[in-house]
Amino acid sequence: MNQSIRPAGASPNQFALLGQRRFAPFFWTQFAGAANDNLFKFAFTVMVTYQLQLRWMPPAMAGLVIGALFILPYLLFSATSGQLADKYDKSKIIKLIKSLEVLIMLTAACGFFAREAVLLLVCVFMMGLHSTFFGPVKYALLPQVLNERELTGGNGMVEMGTFVAILLGNVAGGLLVAIPQVGQQYVAICCIALALLGRLVAQWIPLAAATDPTLKINWNPLSETWRNLKMAQTNLVVFRSLLGISWMWFFGAVFLGQFPSFARDILHGDATVASLLLVVFSVGIALGSLLCEVFSRRHVEIGLVPLGAIGMSVFALDLYFASNHLPPSASLGVREFVQQQVHWRIMGDLGLLSLFTGIYSVPMYALIQLRSEPSHRARVIAANNILNALFMIASSVIVGLLLHAGCSIVQIFLCIAIANAVVASYIFMLVPEYVLRFVAWTMSHLIYRFKVQGDENIPVKGPALLVCNHVSFVDAILLMAACPRPVYFVMDYRIFRIPVLGWFFRLGKAIPIAPQTEDPVTYANAFVRAAQVLDDGDLLVIFPEGGLTRNGDVQSFKGGFMKILERATANGTPVSVIPMALINLWGSFFSRVEVVNGERMAMVRPFRRGLLSRVGIRIGQALSATEVQPEVLRQHVIRLLHSS
Repeated sequence: MNQSIRPAGASPNQFALLGQRRFAPFFWTQFAGAANDNLFKFAFTVMVTYQLQLRWMPPAMAGLVIGALFILPYLLFSATSGQLADKYDKSKIIKLIKSLEVLIMLTAACGFFAREAVLLLVCVFMMGLHSTFFGPVKYALLPQVLNERELTGGNGMVEMGTFVAILLGNVAGGLLVAIPQVGQQYVAICCIALALLGRLVAQWIPLAAATDPTLKINWNPLSETWRNLKMAQTNLVVFRSLLGISWMWFFGAVFLGQFPSFARDILHGDATVASLLLVVFSVGIALGSLLCEVFSRRHVEIGLVPLGAIGMSVFALDLYFASNHLPPSASLGVREFVQQQVHWRIMGDLGLLSLFTGIYSVPMYALIQLRSEPSHRARVIAANNILNALFMIASSVIVGLLLHAGCSIVQIFLCIAIANAVVASYIFMLVPEYVLRFVAWTMSHLIYRFKVQGDENIPVKGPALLVCNHVSFVDAILLMAACPRPVYFVMDYRIFRIPVLGWFFRLGKAIPIAPQTEDPVTYANAFVRAAQVLDDGDLLVIFPEGGLTRNGDVQSFKGGFMKILERATANGTPVSVIPMALINLWGSFFSRVEVVNGERMAMVRPFRRGLLSRVGIRIGQALSATEVQPEVLRQHVIRLLHSS
């Protein structure tokens, strides 16, 4: 990894990245490329549909043929592109790709001037090839130049830029090609100008060193595609996230592909209404992508993925109800369309549907980048591109079959809303981490106003023992929300008997521990499993007080965690110890505060210290395992608890 292009600290927000050389030239390069792709494709589609009379490609087939030719290189060459992105400097590959784009657009200009459809179809395929080679480089470059706290924001910016560029490209392509006599020439000039601009800006992208320079290229696309898919499967969380992203493209392709027919046949609008729907969809995706950094506290927060999936299904379902059985009407332009109140609900559904799609996709992309091995990250992303292409093709085929079977467009929207709920639920069952993070995110955002201080002290990689005071029944959930990485808990075995919390912590693979005198087997197994978590390089959380505080003070620390450290260090695992303090939770809804029949109970007066009360956690600097003792660590936690 080229450390010279990665700063020591994170940028203040995602927009600040646009002022930094490590990100800005790349962003504008991909923006220009996405705009050029769509300007060229849409202008060519309009040209074939309205201006050329081709017997061998009727207007009804133009969009399908152009779309299929553009996506074909993803199936044929993604595996090769992933290898090249891992083997060579990514900035040099980008410059070569953008130089190729200039040559393609010069060729396309000849096709537009000569009105030669065959030559333009060749250019469509070549632009698909250009995008195929750019994709793995684009997503593999981000984790090389951004740190963990910037990764979600950086991906959000890229997704926002991509969809804004798609929108502008489509609008510009449609407007330019429609200019009488000179429209095709204007399209040609703009395509060349965008290609040259992209190549010029790419010159300022800093070097990004090869992650696997010794890699031997396998030029057989079939065997390498299979190898990439197998490689992605070695990390099940990553692979199932790839499937989740591919499903998002399936979902989005259904709506994008049906906008023209939906606008004409269901909404009774003209072509400008179809363009309006595209604008609403693109703006929604862009806003959702940008909101991810705000919602995630600037970490890779996959708890947002279930939130996005819920929103996608809810608003796709409401879109069905809002647009079903609309009364017949004369063809409407944009002005007449927006003047009818019923259409505002439809646009609202479409905008919110796409907003939640952005919230769904950005954390998944960031997770794949963060959890993939750097040496073959680009090949994993190439595998994702292959799956995306297959899912989009499947989307077109399935929608075509449903239409042929007599389903209406709004019925297809109903089917996709239900299918999204089923598919998302299945993915979340396969990867419980999504559900765990979603519950933690919900608790820390909607139940409490939760503030995290010092989260930069949690290591991005490697093992660490997190030690915290124990105040409430939801401490573990809040700690999970505070930690950007997966965490494992050592917890009193009795908490697993509580109906909802017990299920939740079993799902999170929490480690039960019992007093040695009560259950020596559970006691012994807890230490073995805890040491194994640290040996595997993961985060382990322990509450050394042994139970909830009964008066808000930090009780004496038991020495069990010392045995865990001894086992881990005996195995040669260097473990850091991080003190943590939960603040303002004492006296809240989930703490043990009310006295009933002489016993202190919890959850009696939920609004005494109301829901949405301000609580937080302070995270101290890491301590060496060799300098830790129970009382020393307790004093560190007390100082954190009372510090300002």
